[in-house]
Amino acid sequence: MDVLLGLTPDGDADPEEVEGLAARLRAELRELDIEALRPLSDGGPPDGAKAVDPVTVGAVVLALSAPGGVLTSLVETLRDWLGRQSARNRISVTIDGDTLELEQASADERRELIDQFVRRHRSGE
Repeated sequence: MDVLLGLTPDGDADPEEVEGLAARLRAELRELDIEALRPLSDGGPPDGAKAVDPVTVGAVVLALSAPGGVLTSLVETLRDWLGRQSARNRISVTIDGDTLELEQASADERRELIDQFVRRHRSGE
């Protein structure tokens, strides 16, 4: 399963801050049990994915071998990463044209959105 991730930084971030954000996010993603992580520019979005907004930076495509458990770990990692940021950054997660927008929100709101998204994509468990 291919997953398209896009990072949309806070509008006040300068280019150096944006690159630092993207690099830190990619470093955390590499710690997950994923098959591959490649920049979006290496061949475009996966089949069925929408194009990434022009203000989105650091877009990457992840290949997940076991979507259920790894997908849950992925969205939890993204949620935790966003929670540690001081600015209002946003991350989009797209699977087969279905996009989840994660941003700093209340823990309950985020949990409900994530749970719904993961349930829709748990095939293969």
